Amino acid sequence: MSEILDLQAANQPDRGGALSAAFSEAWFRTAIGVMPVIVARRFRLVGYLVSSTLAAHDGVPVVQAMLAAYRGAADAYVYGPVCVAEEARGQGTARAMFDALRAELPGREGVLFIRSDNQASLRAHAKMGVRRAGEFDHGGAHYFVLSYIG
Repeated sequence: MSEILDLQAANQPDRGGALSAAFSEAWFRTAIGVMPVIVARRFRLVGYLVSSTLAAHDGVPVVQAMLAAYRGAADAYVYGPVCVAEEARGQGTARAMFDALRAELPGREGVLFIRSDNQASLRAHAKMGVRRAGEFDHGGAHYFVLSYIG
């Protein structure tokens, strides 16, 4: 768990990263107990991808703003956060974790958001077949809501 928290901390905006929220260890433990969390390792943790219920984000304002713009199907889940260590980017890590998650949750809709200025993430997710489902503003930033079926 400490590796996930360390990778999350290293990718917060105040450290040059693009994550939109910081989750506690307790939140991650609850998420892991309910839905799949995919990790990538290359001798050490180089990526993680969380899936969680919509209800798991009741206290997360940016996720609530996303869900107000587009909620998805009745059994939809939140895809993300997804985080890849800088040295593992551009090597298919995010795609491999995405494919593993889809295999875990076939036929279910995943809903996610990406800042509109995060072109690298938007390009990567477009290659994975994720489609735009809406958009919203939160905290002075513009976001796109995206969706896919597992």
